[in-house]
Amino acid sequence: MDVIAELRKEMVEVCQSAFAEGLFAGTSGNLSVLLEGGDEMLITPTSVRYEKMTAQDIVRIRLDGTVLEGQYKPSSEWRMHAVIYERSPQVGSVFHTHSPYATSFAVVRKPIPLVLIEMKPFLGGELECARFEKPGTRELGLSAIEILEKGRNACLLANHGVIAVGGSLAQSYIRAEYVEDAATIYHRSLQVGTPVILS
Repeated sequence: MDVIAELRKEMVEVCQSAFAEGLFAGTSGNLSVLLEGGDEMLITPTSVRYEKMTAQDIVRIRLDGTVLEGQYKPSSEWRMHAVIYERSPQVGSVFHTHSPYATSFAVVRKPIPLVLIEMKPFLGGELECARFEKPGTRELGLSAIEILEKGRNACLLANHGVIAVGGSLAQSYIRAEYVEDAATIYHRSLQVGTPVILS
């Protein structure tokens, strides 16, 4: 089967699973995969509901924003994805969610410390909050890169949401799941006592 066609199908399946898990809401959030060669990506379209999205809706663009294939416009956050790929050659997929527990920490601009052993291997350590930048800009991606370059695989975006990256779609997805898991558990632990931070 055509590799790109298979990737499109997989992206929709992941998006719909993420929507069912609550990592996305409405048409918020976006997902991309870097194509072989490193100058093109597949990215979710703007303003298309995940439960209705099809493989044909996934947009193929160059990192400069030139649309190569797709009936819809690419996600308005394509610039953020592009700059992460340009600056981070190890990244093959970018997952941007608005998952509620993690985003609640992003809104108050507080990090999620290393409270779970899984956070180290999956996320690279604590979840820091990147500085605020306007949505849809390269600067938003650059703010995330400042955190990712510290050896992190994910970070919070101030007053916005979450970025999780991976070498593959599967890897960025599971890291996005662990971000929300860590945020949920940390939030709940704050209600019952003082969380113990791992060294």
